[in-house]
Amino acid sequence: MSKVKIGKKIPSFSMILDDGSELKSKDFNRKNIVIYFYPKDSTPGCTKEGEDFRDLHEEFIKSNAQIYGVSRDSVASHQKFKAKYKFPFHLISDEDESLCKIFDVIKEKNMYGRKYMGIERSTFLINDKGQLLNEWRKVKVKGHAQEVLDTLRNN
Repeated sequence: MSKVKIGKKIPSFSMILDDGSELKSKDFNRKNIVIYFYPKDSTPGCTKEGEDFRDLHEEFIKSNAQIYGVSRDSVASHQKFKAKYKFPFHLISDEDESLCKIFDVIKEKNMYGRKYMGIERSTFLINDKGQLLNEWRKVKVKGHAQEVLDTLRNN
């Protein structure tokens, strides 16, 4: 399976959105795309990150960009999370980790001495030609959505 690289076209994929519809990477034409990966619905950091992208959503739209949040949670979990926090963008359910593998975001994590494999908070900016413009890994939530927007505006 090919992985993403800055300056290269992203590999083709197809995923299920929070409304049960299918999203195909080929549908990204003529839009900039922000894909942010987060560990789990309804946890404090993931909620704050989603709220930050929500609060800047209109600015992303003005910059010809669509936002997608991705976690391994189910479509049902995404529907509740999205409704509770009024996210105006889609959440992608990646229960089989296929999109996580393309973007190489599954990493070993350590919580209270217990090691496990989980999503490393990461964001990817894809231009309107389907090429990866920028990536952020090991994201710290505070100020991140604004940094992504500023990068989009400067490209």
